[in-house]
Amino acid sequence: MKMFYLIPLLFLSACSTAPKLTLRPQQPPPATDNSAVRYPEVLHAYHIGRYADPNDDLIMHEQHVVYRVEENTRWNFHPGPVDGNLPAAPSRDAAFAPTPVNDAILAEVNSQRLATTEIMMQARTLSTALAQFQTALSQTKTNLQETARLRASVNEMKQRLDSLETAPAQLPATPISTTNEAPDSLSP
Repeated sequence: MKMFYLIPLLFLSACSTAPKLTLRPQQPPPATDNSAVRYPEVLHAYHIGRYADPNDDLIMHEQHVVYRVEENTRWNFHPGPVDGNLPAAPSRDAAFAPTPVNDAILAEVNSQRLATTEIMMQARTLSTALAQFQTALSQTKTNLQETARLRASVNEMKQRLDSLETAPAQLPATPISTTNEAPDSLSP
């Protein structure tokens, strides 16, 4: 009977053993090329010879090298190779992409079309009214010119009439003859 007690202990010992962990060395990630993400800064070295300090004539600088940053670092916006980290975004022109379709967008597109047709009809009405206004304006100009001419001629006639009305008072009275004979200048 003692043997039967050992069998469950055997099973318990089999369950209690810890699994052996196996460690596999992983490959190090490839060295990331930062130029694919960001351009490095550009430095230039300038060799300068002896020179007198422009601020103080008593100071002379020996030849030395001056380093100047020509371009600062900046982002690289060129699309790089597609790797597993980023999703591959299709590079397509938005003008050729199909429009997304849902009820709200369709309603807005239809209302924009309706507004566009109404604006075009109003533009046509406005252009016809503008053409009528242009013709009325040209007629008004010609009428104004004609009115100015008529006023000038009326003023001229008034002046002539006034001069004729004042003229009989200045002229000597001619004898009124009762006959139809012409007056003879040689007659006594």
